[in-house]
Amino acid sequence: MTVSLAPRVAVKRSHEELRALAERANEELGSLTDHEASAAEVVAWVARNFSVDAAAVACSMADAALPHVVAEQLPGVDVLFLDTGYHFTETYATRDEVQRALDVRIVDITPDQTVAEQDAEFGAKLFERDPGLCCARRKVAPLQDALGGYEVWFTGVRRDEAPTRTNTPLVTWDERNGLVKVNPVAAWSFDDVLEYAAAHKAPVNLLVGFGYPSIGCEPCTKPVAAGEDPRSGRWAGSSKTECGLHV
Repeated sequence: MTVSLAPRVAVKRSHEELRALAERANEELGSLTDHEASAAEVVAWVARNFSVDAAAVACSMADAALPHVVAEQLPGVDVLFLDTGYHFTETYATRDEVQRALDVRIVDITPDQTVAEQDAEFGAKLFERDPGLCCARRKVAPLQDALGGYEVWFTGVRRDEAPTRTNTPLVTWDERNGLVKVNPVAAWSFDDVLEYAAAHKAPVNLLVGFGYPSIGCEPCTKPVAAGEDPRSGRWAGSSKTECGLHV
């Protein structure tokens, strides 16, 4: 069962306090060093410094490894699902299975406009003509609004996904959204994700087994060949490599 978004933090600490926490975190966790903390240790740091009501997990529903890692130490945590209106049927099925299988609270985040309303204003298939604008309206802006109720958010960004993500730290200050951003599985490989999911019986999108290591909106996601950049199937044939959530 999904729920409507409701901010879970009545009073947030100041940006200065949160920024200082983020800056201190990477020293404590050994980010990007030979002694870097594990994903579980990163989540433990968050659990020591934030309440569960202050935290959110962003999940594309390609797999539930990250929500599982977080929920182990922050049970009942909000898992934010960006319902763009363009997802694969398998992605919605994964979302429902995550809600059933894990101790989390799924929160659907929807754009201001339905797909039909966007088509009426901008023309059909905006994702083909201006994918950047489509992502900005259906992903970036809705997530930014949703994150206003939290102090910290977890992402599944990994360094092996693309050259633009090679130096991803474990923790950073997210200036645009005004909260701490945590990347617990930054050092993991795609195989690590699948192995963790299998070991802990965390749901995995059925499309992963059909050549979709990175799953976004259906019109903009293609399968990739073994050994290719995991994100090469996103916006295939265009110069676009990021939706804008992590830049």
